[in-house]
Amino acid sequence: MMRTLIHATLLSMLLLLVSLHAQATLVITDKIIAIVDEDVILESELVERIKSLRLQQQGNGALPSDDVLRPQILDRLVVESLQLQMADRAGVRISDEELNQALEGVAAQNQMSIPQFRAAIENDGVSYAEVRDQLRRELKIARVQKGIMRNRIEISEQEIRNFLDSELGEVVTADDLHFAHILLPLPDDATADQVNEVRAAAQALVDQVNSGGDFQTLAVERSAGQNALNGGDLGWRKIAQLPTMFSDTAKTMRAGEVRGPIESGSGFHLIKLLETRGARTEGQIDQLKVRHVLIQPSEIRTENEAKELAESLHDEVVAGRDFEEIAKLYSDDPGSALSGGDLGWNRGGTFVPLFEATMQASEIDELSAVFQTQHGFHFLQVTGRRTEDFSERFRMGQAENYLRTQRFDEELENWIREIRDEAFVELRI
Repeated sequence: MMRTLIHATLLSMLLLLVSLHAQATLVITDKIIAIVDEDVILESELVERIKSLRLQQQGNGALPSDDVLRPQILDRLVVESLQLQMADRAGVRISDEELNQALEGVAAQNQMSIPQFRAAIENDGVSYAEVRDQLRRELKIARVQKGIMRNRIEISEQEIRNFLDSELGEVVTADDLHFAHILLPLPDDATADQVNEVRAAAQALVDQVNSGGDFQTLAVERSAGQNALNGGDLGWRKIAQLPTMFSDTAKTMRAGEVRGPIESGSGFHLIKLLETRGARTEGQIDQLKVRHVLIQPSEIRTENEAKELAESLHDEVVAGRDFEEIAKLYSDDPGSALSGGDLGWNRGGTFVPLFEATMQASEIDELSAVFQTQHGFHFLQVTGRRTEDFSERFRMGQAENYLRTQRFDEELENWIREIRDEAFVELRI
């Protein structure tokens, strides 16, 4: 019995020694190579980053030796650590939904689904979990950088206006136009009769489209243009990027409009403006002025009683009682009751769906029926409609974003240099 107990004790001690040896080996294998303020960088992180970099650069030319890469990558890890610590102090969090969307974007750029992307990186010997962690860190860093640069980069209104007045500013803030195109070619050395024949055929196509024919289908069937099989789709372009023969015509076109025939040395062209985006389109905001009465159920008013009260008040307005008076006396919406139920001018998408749908379907000064949303029972009245032109404000926003982007990289380098100089960094490599 005693011999068995001693044997068991010796076995336990041996296992403990093996365990301690394994832990000691691990510590030696993965050592601290840098202390960065309140964080540390491990040698395994450096090794993994170099490995990842070499995988990314396969087929793009030889990288320098590890002796050259190690100090460069280590400095990058130091700078990343400083920014991640700053993100943690600021409470920056990247949700799983944001991370998944970013991963889907990366996979799409590589023309893969998420499962295909995961299989591809794991075939390269890279952990998918590590890829997710690294992308989460990059998103946190990007959010910190964006916030810091927003405060550091100042763009004056005069700078914006000067840019808008420049030739570059005109190009940058010009609307993007999405065109489709049909070309009916002319034979070499075409006679006058042949020119007239092709012109007539092109005009017949214009008439066919204006009568309901599908432009893209006709492009596939009839066009000799390079994009014919794609329905003549020329993609998104700015006016300055269009062929000269189209640019003057395109300036005055509306979405859905077809122009032509336009003659050139190669034949007769038809163009259709499929859609537009930019200041001219997005700067025109439809707005409605609306007022409402809200009656809510409560501890002293059941849902049926709330509905009956709303319908009773609605009937009083129909009978001639002043809408504003009723809203001030009875509406349970504290934000609008004092102003007679007036919600002011609003663009689409401001309110809950049923309120929005009722508002959009109402004519000016028409009193809606009583309807129920999650807030209670309403009736409303649209008192005005207008289209507000925010195109100049939209262009100024485009210009400011462009100028900020131009200065972002330079200012970012200055800031990184500052935080690197101010940090406590001890390298052990």
